[in-house]
Amino acid sequence: SPLPSPPPPPVEKPKPPPKVVTNNELQAIKIQAWWRGTLVRRTLLHAALRACIIQYWWKQKLAELLEKKRRAILQYYAREKWAVIRLQSWVRMWRVRLRYCRLLHAVRIIQVYWRWHNCHTRGFFRGSYELTARQLGLELEIFLGSHICRITDCIPFPIKN
Repeated sequence: SPLPSPPPPPVEKPKPPPKVVTNNELQAIKIQAWWRGTLVRRTLLHAALRACIIQYWWKQKLAELLEKKRRAILQYYAREKWAVIRLQSWVRMWRVRLRYCRLLHAVRIIQVYWRWHNCHTRGFFRGSYELTARQLGLELEIFLGSHICRITDCIPFPIKN
C-alpha cells in the first residue's frame, strides 16, 4: 500500500492592486456612515422611549397597588376603632343603667318607708324629682306634725366625656 502523498502547498492568490479612492467616494462613505449612525441613534431612541413608557406604566401600577393596600389597611383600622368605640359605649351604657337601676331601687325603698311612716304618724310628704342624662335631682318635703324636713340632693351619673 503506497503512502499518502503530502498535500500540495497552498496557492496564494495575487493581491488586488490597492484601490485609489476618489474625493467623491470619500464623501459618499462619510454620508453612508452618517446615515448608518442616524439609523442606529433612531433605533436606540425608539427603544429608550419604549422603555420609558413601560417604566411609567409599571410605576403607575405600583402606585395603584400601594394605594389599594393603604386603603385596605385604613379601612381595617377604622373598622377596628369603630368596634372598640362601640364596645366602650355599650359598657358605659351598661354601667350607667346599673347605677340608674340602683338609684331607682333606693328611691322605691325610701318611698315605701315614708309611705309606711306617713300612715303611722299621720304626717305626709311631698316631693319631686328631675331626671336628666347626667344626674338625678331630688326635692323632698316631709311634714310630721309641726316639723318640716326638706331634702334636696343631686346625684350625678358617672358618664365619661
